[in-house]
Amino acid sequence: MAVPKRKTSPSKRNMRRSHDSIGKLNIIEDKDSGEPRLSHKIDLSTGMYNGRQVLKKKSPKQ
Repeated sequence: MAVPKRKTSPSKRNMRRSHDSIGKLNIIEDKDSGEPRLSHKIDLSTGMYNGRQVLKKKSPKQ
């Protein structure tokens, strides 16, 4: 079993963990609908992506 020879200092420990943080979401306002959405994702309310109709808009069941 591997056992460290020296205690890891808090500075070295924290430097190792510097990339473990959670990044913030890139939420933008949609140009067409004005609703917030993630960038590079389809707008589910309209079905548009990059100026093109990708999904058909669902109509509510009656």
